Amino acid sequence: MNNTWTITKREYLTRVKKKSFILMTLLTPLLIAAFYGVIIWVSMSQSTSAEELNLVIVDPTNIFEAEIEEPDDINFLFETQFTTLDLAQNDSLDGLITVPSNFEIADKLDIKYESEGSLSVNNKSRIERAFKEVLREKKLKQVGVSQSTIDSLYTSVSINQFKVEEDGTTKKSNVGINTLLGMAFAFMIYMFIFLYGVQVMKGVIEEKTNRIVELIISTVKPFQLMMGKVIGIALVGLTQLLIWVLLTSVLTGVIGAIVGLNMTDMDALQTASNDPALQNLNADVLENVTALLNLPLAKIFALFLFFFLAGYLFYGALFAAIGSAVDSETDTQQFMLPITLPLVFSFAISFSIVVGDPNGTLATWMSIVPISSPIVMMVRMPFDPPTWQILLSIGVMILSIIGVIWFAGRIYRTGILMYGKKPTYKELAKWLFYKN
Repeated sequence: MNNTWTITKREYLTRVKKKSFILMTLLTPLLIAAFYGVIIWVSMSQSTSAEELNLVIVDPTNIFEAEIEEPDDINFLFETQFTTLDLAQNDSLDGLITVPSNFEIADKLDIKYESEGSLSVNNKSRIERAFKEVLREKKLKQVGVSQSTIDSLYTSVSINQFKVEEDGTTKKSNVGINTLLGMAFAFMIYMFIFLYGVQVMKGVIEEKTNRIVELIISTVKPFQLMMGKVIGIALVGLTQLLIWVLLTSVLTGVIGAIVGLNMTDMDALQTASNDPALQNLNADVLENVTALLNLPLAKIFALFLFFFLAGYLFYGALFAAIGSAVDSETDTQQFMLPITLPLVFSFAISFSIVVGDPNGTLATWMSIVPISSPIVMMVRMPFDPPTWQILLSIGVMILSIIGVIWFAGRIYRTGILMYGKKPTYKELAKWLFYKN
């Protein structure tokens, strides 16, 4: 254990003192915060300075002139005679909409839109919706439905979710918040395993090709060297993650406040406070925050740390075994696929099937099988899976880590001193049973 700790300490201190580690650790939160600030700035600029469209409508049928409602930032101007030449000569007009002269309410409406520029997808759908509403109301009136009845048809349905606790009390819940939180944790584990697992493999290959490993294993056992390297790099990644979380939280808050203050003044804030749409937005934000705080966050974070490290140890040992078996990075491709494919598959399934049915049969089994459980279980955690499934997943994961470390150690002890020959899967199987 002393030798393992010495190697762990060496791996950790060597990497955290590198300029590349310091720069990436500090720059990544700055880039994330800057990206966050740009999104806020663009969103607020777009909402306060949306460009208006002035569109001319030529409607020989006179069906729409008195009935159509103008969407936000779109002005409709009705003309009896108007051509594309008139449009080209008038810089204040943006487009021409022509209704077929032989159109009847029972027909399908194919309107013609002409403009010098392109029509955005959003504006296209809003214009179509405006015409569609007129036709819908006219058709309802033709069959004898009154305007008051038509107005009563407009309704909305929303589900207010509550989770029932064991004592019978209820807490606000939100499937969107649960999904986003689970996906965020799963993504961090996925990226951590790939990023730092490959670092373990590259470190082993570098020491092997430089023949440094021959000097190291003269004083320590190969297994101690492998475990020291895996644990040391895991601590490097954990340190970097904690710094990223702290700095990103502080910087995004500061930049968000600065951008918000720069984009609004007191008059704008007063107007916004009286805007029903913004009041509804604030209510939605408060509801989402309440739903987030009602989750068992301490339990979720504790399990995130476990699967964060457990997933890395499981795959990191395999990456170390691959590094010991080859002489260069180009030779790793044949062994990388069986390791990375289950990881990529579980990530893809989590973001497609598991989020849609987090307590289904597929999600349950994938959260127990160790090759996918670090990612899938984190997607399921905000949805509160049964305790026995969580404990079973933890138990299976611990046993699997022990087995994988034994497996990787058997390959590592032989492969670390093998040079000049590309091993096959058959030879790797033989290495498992070599005696000391």
